[in-house]
Amino acid sequence: MRRIGTLLVQVPGLSGIVYPAGTSVLLTGQGATLDAFVGGDWLPLQWWEFAEGVSEHM
Repeated sequence: MRRIGTLLVQVPGLSGIVYPAGTSVLLTGQGATLDAFVGGDWLPLQWWEFAEGVSEHM
């Protein structure tokens, strides 16, 4: 199950693009650290960098 989240702070993606607070991300994983994706760009997130939104089965 993947979930939708929103960045609370700016976060750099693996591509080098810095995504601003308020960006919607697709979350995978569980725990204090997890993976997020924006259009295929990977963002490794810590628990304090995002808020969870609506759950979505993909």
